[in-house]
Amino acid sequence: MDRHDGLLHSPLLPIHIGAVLIVSAFVIASRALHDRDLQELAQVRAVSEAAQRVLLRPIPPELGPFRVASMYRAAAAHALVGGDLYAAARTGHATRVLIGDVRGKGLPAIDDASAVLGAFREAAQQYRTLPELAASLERSVRRHLSELARIVPDSGERFITALLIELPDDEEIIRVVSCGHPPPLLRQGSQVTLLPVTRPAPPLGLAADTPNAFCLDTVAFGPGDTLLLYTDGLAEARDSAGNFFPLLDRTDTWTWDCPRRLVQHVSLDVDRHAGKNLQDDLALVAVHHPTPPVHAGHPPP
Repeated sequence: MDRHDGLLHSPLLPIHIGAVLIVSAFVIASRALHDRDLQELAQVRAVSEAAQRVLLRPIPPELGPFRVASMYRAAAAHALVGGDLYAAARTGHATRVLIGDVRGKGLPAIDDASAVLGAFREAAQQYRTLPELAASLERSVRRHLSELARIVPDSGERFITALLIELPDDEEIIRVVSCGHPPPLLRQGSQVTLLPVTRPAPPLGLAADTPNAFCLDTVAFGPGDTLLLYTDGLAEARDSAGNFFPLLDRTDTWTWDCPRRLVQHVSLDVDRHAGKNLQDDLALVAVHHPTPPVHAGHPPP
């Protein structure tokens, strides 16, 4: 261009060359920063995925006679874990499931979630009843918060809502203990209702630490029934107008006889409502009691 304009011997030539070099250096530096940001993001995601595998172990698709599926979505950008939690354990001839929600959201709540999950995995098979297990979790949370108080001033304001359920293999019931957690959805036949919880205890960290402080509810749960456990990230999801997700109004649109499809449908439904802009972490656990297959010549009783 400078040759065409007759500027090869002009004093402007060094200025043009300098400008080209500056622009080239800027482009190279921008590209390097972009590549570094991509590498850092990939590293953060890899660490997050590793943390999720350690913190939220995948629940097997079958636990005893029951079919199970789970899903977790963190509100924090680029995070895969946060303040919601779930876990399941086999105890002889029964399945126990925990779902909970730490006060707060995102990455700062991981410490509390980790403490509850560790306590549940350790104690799930040690206690005969759910109230005894709940009392054990309360003692563990208190110890955790007491140790945390030495370094975190506001630890006294922390708590964890939790729901414990037990599904015996040989009885068509579920046993439930609630510690301030939203009641799950129960589908029986064509009807979906909120599972009745007569007297929920305060959240973990605020409750008493004796078994008699936790009320045990027993509800029928037979072949064909499905239970959907969730955290308040579902019920409190808002659309652009500030309207909450219409939980009970949407249940007729979901597939209930397949836990994996159920959690997928719920997740897509809340995205349509909130525009993929969840303001809180969301955890889902679906448990289905399959109907025994009918063999030819042997109709069910």
